[in-house]
Amino acid sequence: MPEEMKVQDTELVFALDIGTRSIIGVAGRVADDRLEVLAIEKEEHGKRAMLDGQIEDIEQVARVARRVTEKVEAKLGCRLRRVCVAAAGRALRTEKGRYAMTLPQVSRIDSDLISQLESGAVSDAEEQLSRGEDSQRRFYLVGYTVSSYLLDRYPLTSLKDHNGQQLEAEVVATFLPSEVVESLYTVMEAAGLEVASLTLEPIAALNAVIPADLRLLNLVLADIGAGTSDIAVCRDGAVVGYTMATTAGDEITEELMRAYLVTFATAERMKMELEAPTIAYRDVLGLEQSVPGNQVRDVLQGAAKNLAQEIAQRVVGINGAPPSAMFLAGGGSKLLGLKELVAQALEMDEKRVALAGNNFDMSAFSREYELNDPEYATPLGIAVSAGLGLISDSYRIMLNGQPAKLFRSGTLTLLEILMMNGYTSADLLGRTGKSLSVTIDGKRMTFRGQSATPCTLRLNGEDARPSALVYAGDSIEFIPAVAGPSAERTPRELLGADFPGGVIINGRAASLDRKLRSGDHVVTTEYPLEPEPETAPEAEPIPEPELGAELAVEPEQAPVPEPEAVPEPADPAAPPAAAEEPEEESAPVIPEEPAVPAPALEPERTLRRRLMVYLNGAALILPGKADGSPYYLMDLLDRSGIDFETLDGPVELLVNDGEAAFTQELRDNDRIIIRRV
Repeated sequence: MPEEMKVQDTELVFALDIGTRSIIGVAGRVADDRLEVLAIEKEEHGKRAMLDGQIEDIEQVARVARRVTEKVEAKLGCRLRRVCVAAAGRALRTEKGRYAMTLPQVSRIDSDLISQLESGAVSDAEEQLSRGEDSQRRFYLVGYTVSSYLLDRYPLTSLKDHNGQQLEAEVVATFLPSEVVESLYTVMEAAGLEVASLTLEPIAALNAVIPADLRLLNLVLADIGAGTSDIAVCRDGAVVGYTMATTAGDEITEELMRAYLVTFATAERMKMELEAPTIAYRDVLGLEQSVPGNQVRDVLQGAAKNLAQEIAQRVVGINGAPPSAMFLAGGGSKLLGLKELVAQALEMDEKRVALAGNNFDMSAFSREYELNDPEYATPLGIAVSAGLGLISDSYRIMLNGQPAKLFRSGTLTLLEILMMNGYTSADLLGRTGKSLSVTIDGKRMTFRGQSATPCTLRLNGEDARPSALVYAGDSIEFIPAVAGPSAERTPRELLGADFPGGVIINGRAASLDRKLRSGDHVVTTEYPLEPEPETAPEAEPIPEPELGAELAVEPEQAPVPEPEAVPEPADPAAPPAAAEEPEEESAPVIPEEPAVPAPALEPERTLRRRLMVYLNGAALILPGKADGSPYYLMDLLDRSGIDFETLDGPVELLVNDGEAAFTQELRDNDRIIIRRV
């Protein structure tokens, strides 16, 4: 191709429809509020490089895309650099998310607060998605809609400029698997093209087949491709739903392959010749054959009827009833008799089901091509959507020096673009470090983690808010927030550098410089203590992974003789008790402490075996501890399902239906209850 060829200008729109069977390229310019189509090129895949709309062989698909592009370039006399594409809707995932915020005081609600609220709700939807069967897959946000707002528990359609303190939002968010998006970008890059716009195939086809002016009616589009049938429903001026059927044109082709023992390519050709009196073909045995056209139509009747019924079921499932009218688009819609079969399956007047194409002239025209072909619905829709601004991402927007991945129709904010490119509310807002909650001499103390380092967000070089609108050609710089450090303290820091005594942490003499962990129980002594080694507790994860290490360090709050020295009823609520009770509890512990390591106790401890108890009604087997020590009630706190770091209310502790302390020793078949009150 000559080097002096001019380069694609910003007004020239180039779209590629990457279909299961073929790739169609459309190029045009906007003239008088319609897209003037200047070139259309199509080429089929040499082999089955795609399956049900998903790219399988990237190299093969890229070669075909490059050849289609070169044909369009030759037609236009210019080099194409930017392309608009659409992702198949077959892998869409939809989840609901909810998020609530409480402001320090009653305040006026601005756009940034609303953005934070919606971001949290979308993040919740992402979390719901990660818990499902596709938890190992990575998803991109396609878009979201707010289904409800609450302000101080009162429902509102908009929060903007209202005054309140408690905000809540629920959203419906839509996601695509990352491989669907990444494969499209990889193919375009291999074809020497830069993605300028990315939308969904059903959205694109809808923009061509059912213009916005017609969407007050209850209309349905079924875009029947080779691998999938995408369905979109309009009502009351809006698109109210999308769905997809995996039954499509390939099922018809495969029926011919089985019936006449022909290759896929031959079956495709036979499908296109159904109106011919006689259809000639060569079977896989190399024999030349011929068959009457009406016989082939009879063979396909069953498969065509199944396709029509599948589409009808999907339409009724999402629309609730047959629509006022229905359009069939895509190459699969051309199957002889399918239109009538769909009408029968929906019990509609056959005049209310039509092939798409008659409305294309409302948004596009051409002096050279006949556009009223239902196969042009998606490629024409992609070009029309970009050219007429029906999607705001029809031009390049840069994010940290790279083209951003964009999906959403309508206006876009910085927040939406960041979420569509894999960032979350935590990247925008940051997380405060974890708090540290400990009990010292019966008094609970909580220390907050440090605040996060805020994110950097600039639009075209200037600081911007997440609610700022983004336009074609804008450049975004984003540095995510950094989570704040968690709170850390040592006993020495809490008691003072000149504290003369010692500490017992969870029943073990410990160093004043040991870092405390949430849930630690600290008892001070008037005189220094020799710290006990912690090597034995750290070895406990071997018999019981994950739980063993924590339970080994935290449980041994009381030495073995303590229950005998202090009767159990004397300290029924040691940790949460008032100031006098911890003092009473600690008094007997101090003289008892030297007796803990006494040799006379060791034989009893080393004979400890596994323990079977019932926790909150469920049987639980506790393996023997590595050092032979007994289990105490506090050992089971981590197994109760209660997050004690964020606990904001009392907890009921029962052993065999009686109130119990954290330090109560457990025995076989004990019935234990640990629950919020």
